[in-house]
Amino acid sequence: MSKPLVALLSGAGISTDSGIPDYRGPNGLWRRDPEAEKLVTYEYYMGDPEIRRRSWQMRRENRTLRARPNAAHHAVVELERSGVPVRVITQNVDGLHQLAGMPDRKVLELHGSARSVVCAGCGARGPMEEALARVEAGEPDPACTTCGGVLKSATVMFGERLDPEVLGDAVAITKACEVFIAVGTSLQVQPAAGLAGLAADFGARLVIVNAEPTPYDDRAAEVVREPIGTALPELLRGLAG
Repeated sequence: MSKPLVALLSGAGISTDSGIPDYRGPNGLWRRDPEAEKLVTYEYYMGDPEIRRRSWQMRRENRTLRARPNAAHHAVVELERSGVPVRVITQNVDGLHQLAGMPDRKVLELHGSARSVVCAGCGARGPMEEALARVEAGEPDPACTTCGGVLKSATVMFGERLDPEVLGDAVAITKACEVFIAVGTSLQVQPAAGLAGLAADFGARLVIVNAEPTPYDDRAAEVVREPIGTALPELLRGLAG
């Protein structure tokens, strides 16, 4: 008998055990500090070299690239390796699902990746570590080495749209899955939040693992409030069995 397709939507809560704070959530730094929010707002970033210089300094101090996967990330990989078809849709930009061992092709990064940079002009991409090394060497606002254009983190900044292809793939997986697990996400930021309701509409078993209530709790077959680092591994072991 074939095993059910499991879609897992992960938010900031799955990575807090790895030491990454919630920057983008309702109470995150970007929302609380308008000046800090400018550093990740496309209009300000593109139009103000000083904002870009401050943004690069912020990235130098960012803990995301130093973070390591935690028990929850590893539990998702173990489920996938058990033979259960798993697809991860993540709101996070930390790349920890892939570092834990999930194949790239099975992870959809709705908000892009903080581990890469992209040129706003020609679209050339490269590793974030190489760009940060240039900053360390004295370039306060490193330009694209291909065309001289503005380099930015390959994340979706405020004021930018999600990649329609990535979002389309996420919608297709959501419609096809039989189990949809939303973990560590408040399910308040659209369009990602709407995937939970879409999964329920298409007959998936909706499971929500989050410390705080979400707008979709009443549509869930199961709501788990326990800490993610222990609750998610236990839940996924049950699916694997």
